[in-house]
Amino acid sequence: MASLNVYSVLVVLFLTCGAVMATKENDQIIKENNCETKMGFPCVLEAFTSIFETGSISNKCCGELVVLGKVCHSALVKRTLENPLFKYVSPATIIAQSIQTWNNCLALIDSPSPSA
Repeated sequence: MASLNVYSVLVVLFLTCGAVMATKENDQIIKENNCETKMGFPCVLEAFTSIFETGSISNKCCGELVVLGKVCHSALVKRTLENPLFKYVSPATIIAQSIQTWNNCLALIDSPSPSA
């Protein structure tokens, strides 16, 4: 019985340390890349809505998202998921939605415009 308690404590400790390390890693990525200063607030809201709710992102904001970069985009989404306010959302669903938003914006920005 004692080994079960020790095992439980080790699992909790491992999970806690992993979460703290993930938080520090995302915060470090965000800080080193100045991620929080690369998008205007209206576009941050549009991107957030397209990932965490049901909404779309404009061409202008897709451009800002692509300039933000995939590393910043991923770190910001992961850090948002660490917030207790989002404990009831499915991380897998949100990450899939963030990848879809990123890919849609990248395709939109990379495609030639009809007037070209």
